Amino acid sequence: MLPNFLQTALWSYDLKKMTKNRYKNTIITQILNYGNWPQIQWLLKNYSSKEIKDVLKNPNRGVWQADVINYWEKIFNVRLPKNKVNKALFSLYAK
Repeated sequence: MLPNFLQTALWSYDLKKMTKNRYKNTIITQILNYGNWPQIQWLLKNYSSKEIKDVLKNPNRGVWQADVINYWEKIFNVRLPKNKVNKALFSLYAK
């Protein structure tokens, strides 16, 4: 079970049914994309830098905002190939 204050970053998920290990990729992705400062702090306390970098290096397709993935790449010193970034970006228009 995850703390209730994460609900705004994980709005479409039932926090009572989520565990931080089983849903690690989703939790990290959603908080990096939509989280506020307390949620980011929780993320950094609950996941290692390596775990966060692994999610950044293997982004889910179509769920990232361009400015957000760019920002976190810089913060965690991760470089992704442009085609990988493009596939990760959320878009209303099929490419």
